[in-house]
Amino acid sequence: MFEFVYGKRLRCGYTTGSCAQAATLGCIYLLKGIKLDEVKIETKSGVKLNINLYGHRIDDGWATCYAIKDAGDDMDVTDGMKIYVKLKERDDDKVLIDGGVGIGRFVEDTPYGKKGEAAINKIPREMIEKVIRKFLRGADVLVYAPDGEKIAKKTFNSRLKIEGGISILGTTGIVKPMSNEALLKTIFMELEIKRKTGDEIVLCFGNHGEEFALKKGLGEGVIISNFVGESLQYAKILGFKRVTLVGHVGKLCKVSIGAFNTHSHISDLRMESFVYYLAKNHIDYEVIDKVDKMTTAEEVVCFLVDNGYNFVILDMLNGAIFKIKRLLGDDFNIRIVMYTFRGDVFDSCWDRTR
Repeated sequence: MFEFVYGKRLRCGYTTGSCAQAATLGCIYLLKGIKLDEVKIETKSGVKLNINLYGHRIDDGWATCYAIKDAGDDMDVTDGMKIYVKLKERDDDKVLIDGGVGIGRFVEDTPYGKKGEAAINKIPREMIEKVIRKFLRGADVLVYAPDGEKIAKKTFNSRLKIEGGISILGTTGIVKPMSNEALLKTIFMELEIKRKTGDEIVLCFGNHGEEFALKKGLGEGVIISNFVGESLQYAKILGFKRVTLVGHVGKLCKVSIGAFNTHSHISDLRMESFVYYLAKNHIDYEVIDKVDKMTTAEEVVCFLVDNGYNFVILDMLNGAIFKIKRLLGDDFNIRIVMYTFRGDVFDSCWDRTR
């Protein structure tokens, strides 16, 4: 299965949830005396997958085997991980699914799990149980990943109140290469968790923005990457009363002319945004031409500040607010804080720079 991304043909993979589903099926057959080195499963999305299985064994009535996560051509930190399932048949109708070594647990109540529960999402749980119900009355299931705790340090799990390991994820069972779906879901999940604790939120483009927000006392942020529009829209849907958007000039200059995805592949409009606001403020052509030949937003802003054109940057800030309110409505309470790496700060709550 392939996807075309930016003109490239890339191979799809399958999720940790699909690995757990496949290993569950392998364990069931193992209890019946059949060792399968490959099983066919049907994902939630209806796609049929052939997944290889390894490490078959039976101990004290427990069957164990594992599948290896294959992320295809996606840059996924869990690619190549071993996802184990240990399964024992029950005489009643219960299916009890838990996480073992390397599977994270919720450290507080969230919309996705209660404190102490294993971070095995709803869809993987459903697909594991579906496989079991087809062959057995009931079962105890333990999902584990020996490298999970180490790999989890490279994920956003701690932001989602999950500690101690990875999550068993997947809504479709398929990993699409360079897909925005997983990252957007992580952003939305974190927004939902933050909404439980208050009605104000700080959104940052990346780690540097979050560090800046904490240093300036703005509060802990949610990292939204390039997904400005989707994040702001979801913040409004969740009912946040006030949103502070914090970012470097290189990102926010794009928002100021209505670009709500700031990825360079989609909208590299930095110089165009400065040219627009300089022209709007009737700045001499020589200045506009000089700016148009610059290569970075940082360079432009430093030049403008050093030459007394701060008001152009403030107009750009107001333009970003105008574009956001045009998207979300005049009642949307948005504050924007923009900075440069050298230390210039522009805040829509001020009428000057600091």
